[in-house]
Amino acid sequence: MTPADPARDDTPLARLAALHGVATSYRPSPDRTVTASDTAVTAALAALGVDASTADAVRDALAARESELRERLLPPTVVGWGGEPPAALAALPDGTRLRVETEQGGTRPSADGLPPGVHTLHVTAPDGRTAEAHLIAAPARLPAPPGRAYGLLVQLYSLLSRRSWGMGDLGDLAELTAWAGRALGAGFVQVNPLHAAVPGAPTDPSPYRPSSRRYPDPVHLRVEDIPEFPYAEDRSRIRALLERAARLRESVLDKGELIDRDAVWELKREALELVHAVPLGPGRRAAYADFLAEQGQELEDHATWYALAELYGPDWHTWPSRLRDPRSAATGRARAELMDRVDFHSRLAWLTDAQLATAQRTARDAGMPIGLIHDLAVGVHPGGADAWAQQEFLASGMSVGAPPDAFNPRGQDWGLPPWRPDRLAASGYAPYRRLLRALLRHAGALRIDHVMGLFRLWWVPQGQPPTEGTYVRYDAEAMLAVLVLEASRAGALVIGEDLGTVEPGVREALQERGVLGTSVLWFERDWEGNGQPLPPERWRADCLATATTHDLPPTAARLSGEHVELRDRLGLLSRPLAEERAEAAAETGQWLALLSRLGLLEGGSGGNSAVSEEREIQAVHRFLLRTPARLIGVWLPDAVGDRRPQNLPGTWDQYPNWRLPIADAQGRPVTLDDLAASPRLYALMDVVRGR
Repeated sequence: MTPADPARDDTPLARLAALHGVATSYRPSPDRTVTASDTAVTAALAALGVDASTADAVRDALAARESELRERLLPPTVVGWGGEPPAALAALPDGTRLRVETEQGGTRPSADGLPPGVHTLHVTAPDGRTAEAHLIAAPARLPAPPGRAYGLLVQLYSLLSRRSWGMGDLGDLAELTAWAGRALGAGFVQVNPLHAAVPGAPTDPSPYRPSSRRYPDPVHLRVEDIPEFPYAEDRSRIRALLERAARLRESVLDKGELIDRDAVWELKREALELVHAVPLGPGRRAAYADFLAEQGQELEDHATWYALAELYGPDWHTWPSRLRDPRSAATGRARAELMDRVDFHSRLAWLTDAQLATAQRTARDAGMPIGLIHDLAVGVHPGGADAWAQQEFLASGMSVGAPPDAFNPRGQDWGLPPWRPDRLAASGYAPYRRLLRALLRHAGALRIDHVMGLFRLWWVPQGQPPTEGTYVRYDAEAMLAVLVLEASRAGALVIGEDLGTVEPGVREALQERGVLGTSVLWFERDWEGNGQPLPPERWRADCLATATTHDLPPTAARLSGEHVELRDRLGLLSRPLAEERAEAAAETGQWLALLSRLGLLEGGSGGNSAVSEEREIQAVHRFLLRTPARLIGVWLPDAVGDRRPQNLPGTWDQYPNWRLPIADAQGRPVTLDDLAASPRLYALMDVVRGR
């Protein structure tokens, strides 16, 4: 990366890149512009099917693209908001005739007043040229939450009960929602992505690099809650599995061992094989058939990938070449030969979907106005099920990441293949629509990780460091329109994770469409002024406000400075320990001083050692209540004084990311039953309830 050269923006390569949404420079701060390398730009164009490898290739591609745009009547997808016609229609020649085939089945001569949906627009210009486009008709915005709500944030795997098999499951989630709604008055429970993982040992424990975002992971199943479980024939094997599950659970809860997802799945898979052998009754068989019909090709692809992965491994790139194409005749034959295994994995998707439905229904029955908030990861593992089934929609040879910044001077490569914006637009955003519809089936709200990705993503060519990437732009209006359309159909809220460096105009565009943001206390400062903590009245209203997240230190560790000591032990500090300690103490002191000035600290002033850690955590949440934020989230480990982050960015095997159970201040695991009897938790929730 080098400082930008204004003259470079007028080169043929730069003009070609701009016409395909590929950036040749970016601005990490208002006063600084950085130029992307020609190598990165050329690679991004190649991933979009554009040859820019030589000067002649650039000239030819530029001429072809400019000619295409001159002749084009409409882009492949257009958007109309709130019943208004798409703005793109204004550019059509006078006298152009329109015909709209609606999603509902009718035909209209105008794009005015269309019902919400994805329609097909046909136009005929006076000179005889014709064009066809997808027309996304979306509500103007999502409705605001019905009043302020507060709720819990939790990583489901970390929430064990005395019934789960070594990690939290959907039975625990249903119990949590029932208790939180009825006993705590909570309006929602937000969980980590429950996406299906890439199989194999060891499995990547991160929920943010899944095999599939379309289907949930059956490792979350409560096996005993499956209706066929009591009828499994080999009862001796069932008893042995339950005994092994009890030992696995006790190893985490009573012996201090880490959550072992692979061991949990090994047990559950064996049990689920026994359950799969139990014939379904007529009613259950009919329900399963309906699920198969409803899910169609997508579920068939998903289950086929998992069946093939059992034979050939979890990376489809290493499979026999004839099976790398999900539509090949060889894949069709393999699917037929593996029909029993395909049915097994299809059945798991159905069972998991049913238990997710139960958890959301339980939340609503408990009085929660929102219920479950599901989490959508940025992308999928390049070797997994979605990447295999949706190859034509993903940019081959590229990975999503982030450019260098103050926290990651080398940049980041997340190892996730990005969507191809051109293929999405040509399809009317079909795979994106289906993905959202799947996640919103049993959700009161959807959190979108790195929501800035609806606007642009940092593409890194494979084999290159993250510094050698560039931004590729998406049609944000279309991406937002699909999001608003599907969420409104589901009656769900949308929360965008918009932390960190955000391109100007992004937050405003999201707010205009009713997408809530994310505000974390420690990051809310007067960045344009004195840098001091932002007073509560200056916070935005359209957000979920929290004290921390899964990627940040728990509040107890932040207040004590233990997060600095942890990073020092792991060799993650970029400055001397004394400097890091001093800066962290100063930041915490500023917040405690503000809490004291506002009268939120009971028993002393900011920084006073007489004020207990528990009181300080309560004061932090009193502060959140002072803000106008529509949603207030309590990180569940904060309620019992847990000091360990669930994930420590920048580490892999140095720290047990995604494998820690919720624990108390002494590091002792806390079960769901313990939580329900915790005086400390009830004291904090009384604060949040305004008592």
